[in-house]
Amino acid sequence: MFSLVVFVLNDTDQCSDLLDAWENAGIRGITILESSGLGRVRQAGLKDDMPLMPNLSDLFKSTETRHRTLFTIVNSQEKIDALVNATQSVVGDLENENTGLLFTMPVNEVFGKSKLS
Repeated sequence: MFSLVVFVLNDTDQCSDLLDAWENAGIRGITILESSGLGRVRQAGLKDDMPLMPNLSDLFKSTETRHRTLFTIVNSQEKIDALVNATQSVVGDLENENTGLLFTMPVNEVFGKSKLS
């Protein structure tokens, strides 16, 4: 059975270490997206007053409000377990605040299976 594993990483500075840990767990096909959650956007404040053509000083005033969302497809529960362990080895216990959110979903069909690890 194939599963989609999705992890929303809270601390973007940990992304490189997390990718290394996932690769060491035997995962090769990892997709990374920049993402932002509602809480972070509200916490940073929406800048409605940002000029159409900002200068460097305007850009440096803004704060990082992004996460990194990583996802991959795996073909066994063992690989899911390995990914959870690898993730927690980098970010800590996922039940702690400000670590991230990991979830899995069953995948009905996969085309291009030979590309999966």
